[in-house]
Amino acid sequence: MQEKSVWDMLFEWLENNAFTKIFSESIWLYPAVEIMHIVGFAVLVGAAIMYDLRLLGLSRQMSVTDATQHLTVWARLSLIAVIPSGLILFMVGATTLSVNSAFQIKLVLIASAGINATIFHLFTLKTADTWNKNVSTPVAARIAGFISIILWISIIACGRLIAYV
Repeated sequence: MQEKSVWDMLFEWLENNAFTKIFSESIWLYPAVEIMHIVGFAVLVGAAIMYDLRLLGLSRQMSVTDATQHLTVWARLSLIAVIPSGLILFMVGATTLSVNSAFQIKLVLIASAGINATIFHLFTLKTADTWNKNVSTPVAARIAGFISIILWISIIACGRLIAYV
């Protein structure tokens, strides 16, 4: 008989503790958390893709700095719904999700999207005053926007595939 790893024991504890049981055994609470996660994710991805489309050159009459200020607020606010709900959803199915390849890929893609956004904000966005409005977006910004769209679509696909893998 194979011994359980520390991770296996942690995932079992996450699934079986009193807090998690409240959600897994409730006919209404778990679906409410799932809805909160989906709505928050829709706002997050919607804000990201709208911003990415601006980076790809659409709506050039809108300044990049205005788009940044407006859409970043929505993206950050959505994290208030996405992160706690995602953690609860994970806890309810921790043992299954921890070995689910679609879930694992989704986490890697989310980290990649975060890295892409961080690099963009630390470097490319600092030059926005030269391409802020009615000017062609620089290649680095277009690449960041394109990568972001591909990542978010892939994250959504992996999220849906979790149930089937």
